[in-house]
Amino acid sequence: MLLTIEKVLILKSVNVFSSVPEAELVDLATIVDSVDYQAGEVIINQGDLGNSMFIVADGRVRIFNEERELAVYKNRDVFGELAALDPERRAASAEAVEDCTLLRVDGEALYELMAGNKEVTRGIIHVLCEYARENLARANQNHRSSAS
Repeated sequence: MLLTIEKVLILKSVNVFSSVPEAELVDLATIVDSVDYQAGEVIINQGDLGNSMFIVADGRVRIFNEERELAVYKNRDVFGELAALDPERRAASAEAVEDCTLLRVDGEALYELMAGNKEVTRGIIHVLCEYARENLARANQNHRSSAS
C-alpha cells in the first residue's frame, strides 16, 4: 500500500499530471487506489466495461488483443485513459508481466481534476493526439507495405 506522498510523487512524474499543482495532486492521491497484481494476473479483460485508467507505479504490464501483444508498459506509463474519459468496452486486455503496483484513477475523479485544471485537460489532449498520430503513421505504413 502506497502512502499519499508516494502517490503524489508518482502522479507528478507522469506526463498527464506533471504540470498540476501539488495541492491538487494531493487531493487526487487521496482518492486514487493503489492496487497490487502478481505476475500473470489479469488486470483488465478485453470487452469489459471500463471507467478507469492505470499508472504503473512499479513493474511491467502487457497489453494484448487475443494472443497478439500490443505493448508493454513499465514504471510511470499510463494505460486505459480512454475508458476513464469515455466509459466503453475495453479494446484490449492487460496482465501483469511481473509483480506490479498500479495506481487506478477513476474517470469521475479525472473529470473533476480536469474541470479545475486546464493543464490536466491539455495533458490528456496531448496523449490522445499522440495516439492519433501513431495510428495514422501505422495506417500509412500498412498502406505502403500492401501497395508494394
